[in-house]
Amino acid sequence: MMMTDANPPPAGSQTGDGIAVRVGQVFKHYGAVKAVDGISFEVARGEVFGLLGPNGAGKTTTVEMLEGLRSPDSGLLEVLGIDVARNPDDLKQRVGVTLQTAELYPKLTVVEVLDLFRSFYKRSLPTRELIDFLDLGERRHAQTRQLSGGQRQRLAVARALVNDPDVIFLDEPTTGLDPAARRALWDLVQKLQGQGKTILLTTHYMEEAEVLCDRLAILDHGRILALGSVDELVNKRFKDRSVRFDQIEALADERLTDLPGVESIKHDDGATLLYTRDVPGTIGGLLDLTEELGVEPGNLGIRRPTLEDLFLDLTGRALRD
Repeated sequence: MMMTDANPPPAGSQTGDGIAVRVGQVFKHYGAVKAVDGISFEVARGEVFGLLGPNGAGKTTTVEMLEGLRSPDSGLLEVLGIDVARNPDDLKQRVGVTLQTAELYPKLTVVEVLDLFRSFYKRSLPTRELIDFLDLGERRHAQTRQLSGGQRQRLAVARALVNDPDVIFLDEPTTGLDPAARRALWDLVQKLQGQGKTILLTTHYMEEAEVLCDRLAILDHGRILALGSVDELVNKRFKDRSVRFDQIEALADERLTDLPGVESIKHDDGATLLYTRDVPGTIGGLLDLTEELGVEPGNLGIRRPTLEDLFLDLTGRALRD
């Protein structure tokens, strides 16, 4: 998408080191609740960076502080070289935002919503260009209350793009969408990155983070537990594979620990995961144990460790808990 009004960005808003977002030792507490508890990270220009964690981990609070919607108790928040706390107006002209719960004015049409939001900015993209880019052409004159969930979410993204932003914040953009609509949003994020946009998104979907994010931070209870690319984080944490099967109540962890090659054991949503460096030895020993008990290990399978394994290992619980 091309700018129609190529006004130069505000002086001092460029960073020469290729960093689009800086967060340094940021704290945000609500009484005894530590919503954000001393987190630090950087996002490079042109990167898709994810904040991954369960509800209540501090993802939305972090993004809302970066957007200037909340004030931190302390710490550095910088976007495109702009101090978020000191120059929120300069920031708002350079970023695009989709919130978890976005009001789309149910009686306005798609065109009317975009025209309205274009009027708020010094520079903006043509409404027709936004509609075409978001594949909303057939619904341009439909009221927003008549749109499907996926169409409403695409309109929310279109609204975030009206000022042709350099940095886009997407707060759980696919929550509540069906699989097809979710995939369509993924394609859109990848298309925006292809145009050089920097994207910071929050999500609690493992697959979404694996597909979209160049790097990510795993949050829980307001703290960053791990930071890096998916491959870096998984390979650093695990040197083995996992043998997974339906949990067998009669089979104690103590007996599984003694199987050949087993390094650790986790339980996840009714399944047992054995992390092992000797897959054949582990499976052979497991089958001997279950035969002794007169049962079979249901849904027995082997897989390499994933982002979900990493989160389970870091927190002791599944992301959906």
